[in-house]
Amino acid sequence: MKFTINRARFIQELQTVQRAISTKTTIPILTGVKIELNTEGLNLTGSNADISIETFLAASDEKAELQITDPGTIVLQARFFSEIIRRLPETTFTLEVQENYQVLITSGAAHFTVNGLDADNYPHLPVVEEQNQLKLPVHMLTKLISETVFSVSQHESRPILTGVHFTMSDGKLLAVATDSHRLSQRVVPVENANKDFDIVIPGKSLVELSRSLSDEEAEVEISIMENQVLFKTPTMYFYSRLLEGNYPDTNRLIPTSFNTEITFSVPTLLSAIERASLLSHEGRNNIVRLAIADNSIILYGNSPEIGKVEEELVYEKVSGDPLEISFNPDYMKDALRAFGDMSIKIQFISAIRPFTLEPSEGDVSFIQLITPVRTN
Repeated sequence: MKFTINRARFIQELQTVQRAISTKTTIPILTGVKIELNTEGLNLTGSNADISIETFLAASDEKAELQITDPGTIVLQARFFSEIIRRLPETTFTLEVQENYQVLITSGAAHFTVNGLDADNYPHLPVVEEQNQLKLPVHMLTKLISETVFSVSQHESRPILTGVHFTMSDGKLLAVATDSHRLSQRVVPVENANKDFDIVIPGKSLVELSRSLSDEEAEVEISIMENQVLFKTPTMYFYSRLLEGNYPDTNRLIPTSFNTEITFSVPTLLSAIERASLLSHEGRNNIVRLAIADNSIILYGNSPEIGKVEEELVYEKVSGDPLEISFNPDYMKDALRAFGDMSIKIQFISAIRPFTLEPSEGDVSFIQLITPVRTN
C-alpha cells in the first residue's frame, strides 16, 4: 500500500475515528487505527467495545490531495501514529507499507519507520441490515443529544440509566434521559420513519457521535438492529451498541398540575444561579434555596465555611402559592443551558415534589424535571 495525502485533511479524519479508540482494551489490535486504501479513496476505522467509527475520504476530495499509488490495508498503533503525523514538517506526507508490515512515513526530510499489524486480524464491523431506517437533519440530532444527554446517570449501578431512551411512535421521536434525580425529555416530529422502535443508546456514545458529526453534513440516516445502531452520513459510519433491559416508565414522573408558577428569562436566571453556586460549591452540601412570595423571589446560597449570598431575582411573572424550595444548582445550570436564550416557566407543586422547566411559549415538546433537596 502506498499513498500521498494532505496532512491537515488526514488529521481531521484521524481525530474522528480516534474517538472510538481506547488504550484500555483486552484486544490489543483495537488500540490501532485501520487504514484501508482502494481506488475510490481512503477508509479509516477505530473501534472499542461500545462504538466503532469508519470515515471515508474520497479520491475526488480536492482538499485531501490524495494520490493513490498502491491499494492495501494496515493497522497502526493510533496514539504514536497520530503524534507522528501531527509533527511532520510538510503539508503532505507519504505512507508506504513495506515487508513484514513495516510502514514508512515520509514528509520532507523526515522519515519514520513504524511497525504495523495485519489488518486481517482486525475485528469486522457489525453488519447492519437496512431496517428501521430513519433520516434526521444533523442539526436536529445534535440538538436532541445536547438537550438530553447531560441527564444520564454516571453510575453503573443501574446501567440502563446511563443511556438515552429513544422511542418512535405516531410520527414522533421521543428522547428521554434520567439519573433518578433529574429528567430531560424532548419530542420531535419525524416524517419519514419506516417503523416504530424502542431503544436505549449509551450516553457516552451519543456525546462522541455529536462531536463526530460535522455541520457540513445535512442529514444523518439511522438504522437499528437487535443490539446495534448505525448513524450514517456520506463520509462516516458511526456504530454504537445498544443497552439491554427495560427503561423505566418516565411518563408517570412528569406532574400535570401545579401550585406555583414563575416565568424567567433563561440568561438572567442562569447568571444568578451561577453566582449563588460560587459559595454552595465550597460547602459540604451543594444546595441553593429559592424563596417565592407574591412580589419577590429571593435566591440564597450558603456555605458555613465561606459565607452566604442572597439575591433578589428578576422575573417576568409569578402566580400561585408562596414556596421555599432547595435544589442542586448544578442540575439547574445544566437544565437552563439546554434551553438557550429564551423565556421558560418553572412550575412547582411543593417543597418536596419534583418541579418542571419548559419553554413559556409554544408547544411543550421540551421538558425538564428536577427533584428538590430536603433540608430538614
